[in-house]
Amino acid sequence: MTVSDTIRPEVVLDVQDLKISFRQDGQLIPAVKGVSFQIRRGETVALVGESGSGKSVTALSTVQLLGDAAKLDGAISYEGRQMVGAPESVLRDIRGNDISFIFQEPMTSLNPLHTLERQLSESLALHQGLKGAQARARIVELLDRVGIRNAESRLQDYPHQLSGGQRQRVMIAMALANRPELLIADEPTTALDVTIQAQIMDLLAELKRDEQLSMLFISHDLGLVRRIADRVCVMKDGEIVEQGATEEIFANPRHPYTRKLLGAEPQGRARPVPEGAEVMAETRDLKVWFPIKRGFLRRVTGHVKAVDGATLSVRRGETLGIVGESGSGKTTLALAIMRLIESDGPILYLGQDISGWGGRQLRRLRRDMQIVFQDPFGSLSPRMTIEQIIAEGLGVHGVEPGRNRREMVAEIMAEVGLNPETMHRYPHEFSGGQRQRIAIARAMILRPKVVVLDEPTSALDMTVQVQIVDLLRNLQEKHGLTFLFISHDLRVVRAMAHQIMVMRAGEVVEQGPVDQVFDAPETDYTRALMAAAFRDREIKELT
Repeated sequence: MTVSDTIRPEVVLDVQDLKISFRQDGQLIPAVKGVSFQIRRGETVALVGESGSGKSVTALSTVQLLGDAAKLDGAISYEGRQMVGAPESVLRDIRGNDISFIFQEPMTSLNPLHTLERQLSESLALHQGLKGAQARARIVELLDRVGIRNAESRLQDYPHQLSGGQRQRVMIAMALANRPELLIADEPTTALDVTIQAQIMDLLAELKRDEQLSMLFISHDLGLVRRIADRVCVMKDGEIVEQGATEEIFANPRHPYTRKLLGAEPQGRARPVPEGAEVMAETRDLKVWFPIKRGFLRRVTGHVKAVDGATLSVRRGETLGIVGESGSGKTTLALAIMRLIESDGPILYLGQDISGWGGRQLRRLRRDMQIVFQDPFGSLSPRMTIEQIIAEGLGVHGVEPGRNRREMVAEIMAEVGLNPETMHRYPHEFSGGQRQRIAIARAMILRPKVVVLDEPTSALDMTVQVQIVDLLRNLQEKHGLTFLFISHDLRVVRAMAHQIMVMRAGEVVEQGPVDQVFDAPETDYTRALMAAAFRDREIKELT
């Protein structure tokens, strides 16, 4: 007779004095140092802390998914069954069946070569023996349950045909497929727009209530944690430094690190732009339309209007915040301004229309206009040292007369808060925040005048976000930089931007001074964005 055949215990997951180390170069490197916590039936416990604190490692250890390099000590029991040292047959039965995971990036978790039906049916066949019509009916039920519209018509879709929010909903459907007792959600909303984040959080709360789920929720976003968690465990350097009821932790944090996390929100405002500052870049009714071709002859039958009539103007030393949901045209607009994609309509840089430029003219423009991408790990070559990465643009545009390349790299590294003595290292040897500083240094070494920042803080911890915002504001003040700042994090936008542009489905639905748009949004769509971003407080409290 198993535990499930008797009265089920109140404690679903019990972790006691968990220690995890990883074997590296003949040594054991500690990652988790004596962690203890419990999750009761129907309860949501949140693990919060910065990257590298041990949150995800702790979660993966619950079903022994850490690999052969890991050494575990301590006790982990699921409904009274000991998980540490359990036979593989027992672990296989629990994984995906009793304990399910939702991971941070669905595009890397979903198989790009398999349809949604095939991926969902694999789990149903393995754990429940469902096949054919039965499996299909259950899949449609699951997709409908997580909010995928016209679910039956989407069964043959591949992951790349779905939006980010839809892919995350599919991941949730896969996690729910076998009616688990415990759901582990590891940063499930990090890369999503604020409106999609709100929808996913509402969905998780609804599922928790309706399915009587227990949940381990991992996040660095304390606003989301406060919304969903019953209890919070704060992790730092592999240890839980504080834990307790959510409202108690937020109202009366005791540990200095907890207070630091709670205070980690971009503060202040961008410094005013001097009167008479020259206009650096502007567009007039800019359009980026992509043709839709069908039939054997590939005739154009329509257009995807990625950007449809955008007009903007941004001055020296000014930041224009561009916000909107995924697919709204934010990045496409910025790439068109940089002349990296084709567009229609005037694009003026320092009063000159550059829309028809090519060849050498564009090469000169590239030095003045640089871009920093969202994912620094994906945009930095793993085979190049930091010195090579930062100096790469100098090979194209030339080193300043009388200066050598290494001297320039050292100078810009120090300016962005990196130790120049580490320039011989590779990207994987740096934290997420340090890699973003490297990406900023690569752009800044050419001393550009206009910089596009495409979601530069979305993948970073809250404390690191604050550091990057302060760095960018200091660089802007020192060098008179003009920023096009693309983000779905409206708190960061408010701290960075002078002007704001709200985009939806390729169109500009609202724009104006940042305080005006935040405090008195004119359109329903902007109000919906604000409500999703500042759900836990009134907008006026941020002024």
